[in-house]
Amino acid sequence: MSVSVDGFVGGPNGEIDWLLKTMDDEAAQWVLDTIWLAGLHIMGSRTFHDMISYWPYSDEVFAEPMNEIPKAVFTRKGIDLSTDDTTTALKNASVLKKGRSLATVEADLSSWKNAEVITGDMKAGVERLKQQGSKPILAHGGAGFAQSLVRTGLVDEYRLLVHPFALGKGLPIFSRLDQPLHLELTNAIPFRGGVIALTYHPLEK
Repeated sequence: MSVSVDGFVGGPNGEIDWLLKTMDDEAAQWVLDTIWLAGLHIMGSRTFHDMISYWPYSDEVFAEPMNEIPKAVFTRKGIDLSTDDTTTALKNASVLKKGRSLATVEADLSSWKNAEVITGDMKAGVERLKQQGSKPILAHGGAGFAQSLVRTGLVDEYRLLVHPFALGKGLPIFSRLDQPLHLELTNAIPFRGGVIALTYHPLEK
């Protein structure tokens, strides 16, 4: 996840315009490499609605892995694809790309429409998904989903892209911990634009 230097993954209303201002090509390549590592993407329902409204129509470099890699979405209510349940983050991220063929868009949409929908206990769901494949599971936001996932203690690796931007207030991801979380820094890559990619592993499981 991208995070401000003072620890927020979005502004008070989920704004992400600040991270779009500070990304550079090197940081973007690091994100792309991370995405391609995954065998499964998991996310909350609001992020799912944002992404299904964006990636099948995009020709950005991230679109291919985002559309190709299987997904699972965690939701208490189920998924209703007839509603427009998008967020401020989507409005900040885009004008949707035009000019893609209808057949290509429909093919990319199918991977989203076939996403596994998990409505039960999050911890049990994550544990089951971990047993199903050998490749990493990549968790996306939003902030509420990330907070819940962090709290489960099942996150094996944190990949955080720290941006040189202080928000002062916003949406954190470590605010719902039941006890302090001790992390070991296993990799740090500074990019010329000022963004730093940090990889952490929990020391205590």
